[in-house]
Amino acid sequence: MTRVRPQWVLPLSLVMALFLGLLPLPPTLQPLRPYWLALVLAYWVIEDPDHIGLGVAFLVGLAGDLVYGSLFGEQALRLVVMAYILQRFRARLRFFPMSQQALAIGGLLLNDRIVTAAIHIAVGEPTLPASFWLAPLAGMLLWPLLFVGLDSLRLGRWRGR
Repeated sequence: MTRVRPQWVLPLSLVMALFLGLLPLPPTLQPLRPYWLALVLAYWVIEDPDHIGLGVAFLVGLAGDLVYGSLFGEQALRLVVMAYILQRFRARLRFFPMSQQALAIGGLLLNDRIVTAAIHIAVGEPTLPASFWLAPLAGMLLWPLLFVGLDSLRLGRWRGR
């Protein structure tokens, strides 16, 4: 017997990730802002690969470009690269303990920063400050909480039994 899954969790989580990226932060916390869109998309690529793939990553990235006002296509490229790597290693990553999964996600977020720096260099934009490299650490630390939260919503454990 299969359990009916709530269909609203996927689109709502992606919209919430877009909004979380828009929240104003004090200047001291700006460098620690995690890439919420990448974290949420990583969860869905790992847990629901039948519905989330490179095409969805591209479309979500284009939406991120429009919402955040970044170079059009930058986030789309970043998210497609991340989704490709996640799809490639999904079978192994799903069975890692949470601490190793968080380290792997931290590595992916660090790779995302490298891709971002390469894009900025290629188009001649100013280089990003050294504090720019702290955000993957924040994302890595938030991964277990985000994973458990989205997992409980996806599996319907949020309802009282």
